Amino acid sequence: MEPIGVLSEGQIYDLQTAEALSISGKEIKADNSAESLEILRHSCAHLMAQAIKELYPEAKFFVGPVVKEGFYYDFKVDSKISEEDLPKIEKRMKDLANKKLPIERYEATREEILTKFAHDELKQAVLKNITDNTLTLYKQGDFEDLCRGPHVPNTRMIRAFKLTRVAGAYLGGDEKNEMITRIYGIAFFDKQELNDYITMLEEAKKRDHRKLGTELELFAFNDDIGAGLPLWLPSGSRLRGKLEKLLYKAHRVRGYEPVRGPEILKAEMWKISGHYQNYKENMYFTVIDEQEYGIKPMNCVGHIQIFKNSLVSYKDLPKKLFEYGVVHRHEMSGAMHGLFRVREFTQDDSHIFCTQDQIKEVIFEVLEFVDSLLTLFDFKYEIEVSTKPEKAIGDDIFWEKTTKGIMDALDEKGINYGIDEGGGAFYGPKIDIKILDAIGRKWQCGTVQVDMNLPSRFEAEYINDKGEKEQPVMIHRAILGSFERFIGILTEHCAGEFPFIIAPTQVIFVPIAEPHVEYAKQLQKELIEEEIDSEVYSMNESLNKRIRMAEKKRVPMIVVIGDDEVQHQTIALRDRRKREQSNLTKEEFLTMINQLKIGSKI
Repeated sequence: MEPIGVLSEGQIYDLQTAEALSISGKEIKADNSAESLEILRHSCAHLMAQAIKELYPEAKFFVGPVVKEGFYYDFKVDSKISEEDLPKIEKRMKDLANKKLPIERYEATREEILTKFAHDELKQAVLKNITDNTLTLYKQGDFEDLCRGPHVPNTRMIRAFKLTRVAGAYLGGDEKNEMITRIYGIAFFDKQELNDYITMLEEAKKRDHRKLGTELELFAFNDDIGAGLPLWLPSGSRLRGKLEKLLYKAHRVRGYEPVRGPEILKAEMWKISGHYQNYKENMYFTVIDEQEYGIKPMNCVGHIQIFKNSLVSYKDLPKKLFEYGVVHRHEMSGAMHGLFRVREFTQDDSHIFCTQDQIKEVIFEVLEFVDSLLTLFDFKYEIEVSTKPEKAIGDDIFWEKTTKGIMDALDEKGINYGIDEGGGAFYGPKIDIKILDAIGRKWQCGTVQVDMNLPSRFEAEYINDKGEKEQPVMIHRAILGSFERFIGILTEHCAGEFPFIIAPTQVIFVPIAEPHVEYAKQLQKELIEEEIDSEVYSMNESLNKRIRMAEKKRVPMIVVIGDDEVQHQTIALRDRRKREQSNLTKEEFLTMINQLKIGSKI
């Protein structure tokens, strides 16, 4: 396979940059590795920009980075670009790729760049964020753009690509700026990889939780209320309530204590914690009685104060506090996406206070909790250790020691993990749980964060075995992450066919005729005593239509009731997926229901 770059000290360089800067390292080949795809996709973004420039000569470009889902370019043109324009842009991209244009890197002074792009306000905006005096550009044919790279050597290598969607984006991500156009795309070196990805995208559209959420009447959004503020409808509330109840019991049997903190705290609390300095742009503030308050974006500060409320002995540790905490975070309008990114959400949040000697034990216990929950919902998952970010509190010694402690704990148990450089919380490193859904997508959900900074800042203490005051370690822990995001992921994972234990409606009774309705309602009443939700479809429609209506609700069980069932106190259970029917006595049916409940413990 052809070499296209060099990996040195965690940085990716294309061949031209490596040669210019005399950089040596591991060779990167065109083999669909993560490093090679980053180079390819960045080059594909430039190829797309070149095609846009030829089709829309007035086009001006902002930035075109590689992102998790491929790449995008932000730009503006005089006309409106829609999804219907993407095939035309793709065709021009293929024409340019076939020209086998060399992609060339060259350097220029800041003054030369300012002159070259003097009439391009988007490039001027880019230059405001760059302080270097010598800058690099990349050129292919008649197109060139300000860019650090990396790029493949020639457009001939950009063959398997697809433009996926058009979106709007605020210039520089700032809602105060103008809205410009963003086009997303994906690229691979291998055509089959691209075809597989396109198939996954098509399946993802069918499973889109926003579409299914509407069809199944789980939740809604309303512009009159505000963006990113979901309304939970009765079906969605039942589903969510069952998940909360399931998780509540799982916490209690593991020794967690339920607590509740206020949703608004004095700003001084957020200054002590460091949120005010490091997270303020994501928070909402107000003034009450001439004093500033902040609506909580996290639950940790309240839990520290609860821990401090009483004298704690070392014999009480680890002390596990948990809360279904409602938090608010400011998300930019363009970033919100169904339940995945909202401004109000509820975390299954816990803070465990322990000694340094107990850290490993706590981490192992939390990972067992994670495994049991994700196994219940048929999720596979991966683990990553996230290290110190650019904005952080605490010295390097703390970060190095704590990060090593987490890795040592995972190594001791033989647990495989990846590294997410710079992905830690501002107050400490963390373990991130990345779940894999039914169509292979990876989602960030649970997290375990080791923190010695906040207990120090808030002077949290316990009495050790010598009768002296000592600072505890605080472990932040969420398993779902948030109920909103997890339900969105789970909806797509199971395509709306929820596991019996949490399905909004678990059984639909379809009486064949009016004389059978009373028995259906009797069964419905018995099920509600067992905390099982059901509906009776006795509306004035044909039997077949009512069965089809029940099937569209994707419920786990459909029960048809006729003369025989009423006479013999039995039920006809219809398997919606197999379209088969089996007959059970009422007692057998209720026993089966209870066994499903027992088998769903975490």
